[in-house]
Amino acid sequence: MRPFLMPRALRWAPLAAAAIMLASCKGSEPAPAAAGPADIGGTLVIASPSDANSLLPQLVASNVDRMTTDLLYDRLANIGPDLVTIGDKGFTPALAEKWEWSPDSLSIVFHLNPRARWHDGVPVRASDVRFSFALTANPATGSPMASLITNIDSVSVRDSLTAVAWFKRHAPEQFYDLVYQVLIVPEHILSNTPAGQLKTADVARRGIGSGRFRLGRWEAGQRIELVADTANYRGRPKLDRVVFSIAPDFTAAATRFFSGDADMLENLRPEHLARLATDSVRRAFRYPALQYTYFAMNLVDPKNTAQPHPLFGERAVRRALTMAVDRRAMLKNVFDTLGQLSYGPFPGRLPVADTTMAQLPYDTVKARMLLDSAGWLMGPGAVRVKNGRRLEFSVTTPNSSPPRHAYAVLLQEAFRRIGVSMKLDETDFGSYSAKLNARGFDSEMANYNTDPSVSGFKQSWATAGIKDGSNYTAYSNPVVDALLDSATATFEFARTRSYARRAFETIIEDAPGIWLYEPLTMAGLDRRVHTAPMRADGYWSDLADWWIPAGQRTARDKIGLRAAQ
Repeated sequence: MRPFLMPRALRWAPLAAAAIMLASCKGSEPAPAAAGPADIGGTLVIASPSDANSLLPQLVASNVDRMTTDLLYDRLANIGPDLVTIGDKGFTPALAEKWEWSPDSLSIVFHLNPRARWHDGVPVRASDVRFSFALTANPATGSPMASLITNIDSVSVRDSLTAVAWFKRHAPEQFYDLVYQVLIVPEHILSNTPAGQLKTADVARRGIGSGRFRLGRWEAGQRIELVADTANYRGRPKLDRVVFSIAPDFTAAATRFFSGDADMLENLRPEHLARLATDSVRRAFRYPALQYTYFAMNLVDPKNTAQPHPLFGERAVRRALTMAVDRRAMLKNVFDTLGQLSYGPFPGRLPVADTTMAQLPYDTVKARMLLDSAGWLMGPGAVRVKNGRRLEFSVTTPNSSPPRHAYAVLLQEAFRRIGVSMKLDETDFGSYSAKLNARGFDSEMANYNTDPSVSGFKQSWATAGIKDGSNYTAYSNPVVDALLDSATATFEFARTRSYARRAFETIIEDAPGIWLYEPLTMAGLDRRVHTAPMRADGYWSDLADWWIPAGQRTARDKIGLRAAQ
């Protein structure tokens, strides 16, 4: 069958210059000359189409949440640029200036930096480490990280600067589990609020951490301003301020960037690349990321989550919908030559990723036959019916994502051709997130930003992630659970990759989603801003070392720290 092409009026139409520019932007920009003392200062304004939900690391629910909390709070140690998660190879000191393993590897002693202070001036203590672990693990908190730290038995306090982490078993990622998943938060600020109330408590908005930036102000729906912690134990940031300028949608955020009201736009559209090719003020750069986008089917009834979804509870329906979709044609329609296909529930940059796995074929004839055999027969209005129920549902997507909207339109047409009706439910990001958390949706256009470890897939695809993680579709398969457990229990990477592949193959066969694309991770940036090395798990990882030469600062830069006084 001839692939359906998006009508010209709906299509993204990137020019050839965009593809040329993309080729020239592969990888990070060449390292600039080091900043000198005179180059300390300046303001970076990031145009953001959505606000944060919480400034508490244990409750991150969006990319803005994670960016801000990563900048405000510290980990005990930071992962290296190669994202090795086994043992402590490559990790560098942060709140912990050093650590020691016990002979049996069932405990790790962390010695805190005695100069570390919370942003209110109170010293960071070992009791904060104990509190942070307990808060993350507490079911009442509802932290998405809880399911990832189950191998940590407890954290004890040896003295004010020495915390000891105890583990249930020696595991390849036990160090990573603690230092990466548990950002350290202040006990003296948070301990008086019950864990179950933190999602709505004002204290979760205060953002008092130990990071190199501190919270200047948070005006809901308008701006989040982070200010340099000039006396920070790890050194003051090179920038004076980082401001997230909150726009009502992506178009408004892009307008702020191209008008000069913002210095950075995180996700460029393809047509923006051609525009930036001749821009003397702004440029595009490609940053590494661990993201993938897919059409996600809710496996529980949004009206009664204790029951299977009346449509997607049937494996045959999910597989038929998958076979109705020409993913390569859609990729071409939406991204032209700039897109990257997704091959499963993983981003291609992960070491355990495997793009050679068999996929369900694009075959509309077999899709129709599968629905026929499952009892879904063509009814009035060319929509299939079974036991009086129409094969009809909605897809929820944020209105801030043009690519996801474009894909939703294409999927709607693909499904129509096999007798399935899908309605578009586009909403603001806050409402979209609320529906995900409540599982109050039929299907959604999901964009996942994963952890660098295969253990992160327990959040999104293991049964344990349904309650405490980000498994919003309630996918559950004991075979996948066992394979992911095995993948994280072996010290041999070849076996880890083998177990992960088998888990991914099982998920692909179960078809809880249709794997669509990996987002085009291109950002726009004012040319006066110089970046630092970037990790794939977060380009902002070393944002404190971005800098603006003194001779290139604007009036906005020169406001400096005075704006937060």
